Amino acid sequence: MGDFKSVNLYFQDESRYGLFTSNGKSVTAIDVKPICTFQQVFRSTWLSGAFSPITGDHFQLILPHCNADNFQVFLNNFSKENPKELKIMVLDNGRFHKAKKLIIPENIVLVFLPPYSPELNPAEKMWAKYKRQFSNKFYKSLEDIENFITDAVKNTTKNEVMSICGYGYVFLDKIWTI
Repeated sequence: MGDFKSVNLYFQDESRYGLFTSNGKSVTAIDVKPICTFQQVFRSTWLSGAFSPITGDHFQLILPHCNADNFQVFLNNFSKENPKELKIMVLDNGRFHKAKKLIIPENIVLVFLPPYSPELNPAEKMWAKYKRQFSNKFYKSLEDIENFITDAVKNTTKNEVMSICGYGYVFLDKIWTI
């Protein structure tokens, strides 16, 4: 192990954003269906992210696909953020998360959630926040979607991350001190 100055806990996940119009909830009169421009185009991009409920730190990266090669890109870039921090990263059991060809950086430790338990991953709640902002809108291109994602990520505060990802079981009677 390396010479680390701090330790932090992160929850990691991926979310797909596509040109196929995502219909979400909206306020309308009773029995009136919401109207929004719709398109049925099956092109998309992915947002990979890691969120710390302890410090509110977050790292997100837009990637073209959800596979082992792109997960390696995510790990390598995440590793460079605060390189003297040991990052304990909790994630799901996606097949590409366990690919044999992955080279896990020295400052990242992977901890896997139990199978089929997305409710234990606070990163899912961050995606729900972004998806609420994303739905009922028409995006002409993947570049428009990437601009939306960039703005949403820039406007995400540390306090929001701590509030949204601060599940009670994470703190275990506040034994974490950083």
